Amino acid sequence: MRELSDIDVVGVVGAGTMGHGIAQVAATAGYDVVMRDVEPEYVDRGLDAIGASLGRLAEADRLDEAPDAVRSRIAGTTDLADLADADLVVEAVIEDLAVKREVFADLDEFTDDDVVLATNTSTLSITAIASATDRASDVVGLHFMNPVPVMDGVEVVVGERTADAVVEFAHAFAEDLGKETWESDDKPGFVTNRILMPWINEGVRAYDEGVASKTDIDRGMTLGTNVPMGPLELADHIGLDVVLDASETLHEELGDRYKPAYLVKRKVVAGDLGKKTGRGFYEYE
Repeated sequence: MRELSDIDVVGVVGAGTMGHGIAQVAATAGYDVVMRDVEPEYVDRGLDAIGASLGRLAEADRLDEAPDAVRSRIAGTTDLADLADADLVVEAVIEDLAVKREVFADLDEFTDDDVVLATNTSTLSITAIASATDRASDVVGLHFMNPVPVMDGVEVVVGERTADAVVEFAHAFAEDLGKETWESDDKPGFVTNRILMPWINEGVRAYDEGVASKTDIDRGMTLGTNVPMGPLELADHIGLDVVLDASETLHEELGDRYKPAYLVKRKVVAGDLGKKTGRGFYEYE
C-alpha cells in the first residue's frame, strides 16, 4: 500500500454532487485529480459545478489560491482506464450495490495492486463492495458529508477485511484534505445515517400528521437541539431521493424503525427532490 507522501494523483469515479465535491477538495489540497463519469455531459456538469463553487469560495475569501489554479489540477474523462495512473481512487457513483461492485471490479483491473480503493457509500456494505475485487484488504469507506467543500467531517468505515494500515491511511488522507474524521464498523448506515435517517423520517411524519408546520418543526429542532438545520430542510439539502434510498436500505437491513415516511416517497415520485430540483419541502431559486 502506498504512503500518503506517495499520493500525487487522486482518481474520482462519479462527477455528481459528491464526486465533484471530492474532486474539488482534493485539488484544493494540492493533488492532481482525474474525475470520471459515464457521459461527457455529466463530466462537464461536474466541472462547471466545481468552477462555480471555487468562485463562491474565492468571493468569500475562503480559498488560498486563485480558482483557476485549483481548477487546472482537475481533468475530466469518460474512460475508466484513465484512472490507471491514480495513486488513490474514491468511488462516488449512485447508491446501488450492483453498480458499485461493477465499478470496483473494473478498478481492480485497471489500477496498480498497491492503490487504495475507497467508496463514498453512505449505507451499503464495504465488505460486499470489496468482495468484487481481489484485494479486499485495500478497500475502505470514505464517507464524505454533503456539501463536501463545506462540511468538515469524513466517516471512515472499516470492512471485514480492510487492513489496519489502510484504515490509518484513510484517516490521514481525509485529514490532509482539511477534514476531521471518525470511524465506524461496517454495519448498516454506519454512524451518521443509522441515526440521521430515523430523525429525518420522524420529522417528515410529524409534519404530515399535522403536529406543526414545516417551518416550526425545523425551527423547533434548530433552536431546541442546536443543530444547524431541521429535518425537513436537511432532507431537501441531501436530496429526497437519497433519503429514500438510504431509508429503504436500512429498512431492509434493520427493520420497521427505519421505514421511510410516506410523504418522502410521494415527493420523490413527483420529482420534487429538494434543493437540486428547486422544490422539495421548500422551494428554491
